Amino acid sequence: MKFKKQKTLLGAVLGAGLYHLFDSLRERLPDNFDDIKGRVRDTYDTASDRVSRATDALRGEKHSQMLGKVGALAIGVGIGVGIGLLIAPASGKETRGEINDKVADFSDKVRNSTDRKKAQGATGT
Repeated sequence: MKFKKQKTLLGAVLGAGLYHLFDSLRERLPDNFDDIKGRVRDTYDTASDRVSRATDALRGEKHSQMLGKVGALAIGVGIGVGIGLLIAPASGKETRGEINDKVADFSDKVRNSTDRKKAQGATGT
């Protein structure tokens, strides 16, 4: 019984001491403490939102905006090619032949360029 009363008394004394300490600290706080507290809260909310969005993106729960932009680009290229084929002055067979020739020329240039770079080897730097 005696231990329980001592524990209660000790708790009351410590509580009063802590209250007095925090009360004196509160008086020393700057006048714009509420402004600082608001800015800290805003910064925390912004950081929390960014972390949440990054977590969702890493988990794949939200679609990235990049996917939408790439899709829009692909649709635009497809529409452009389709319109180009429709209004081309040559027939479809001739146009396809020209496209095949240009693609073959381009692939030959790329192949030759990469073969030359492989033949040169390391520069030793």
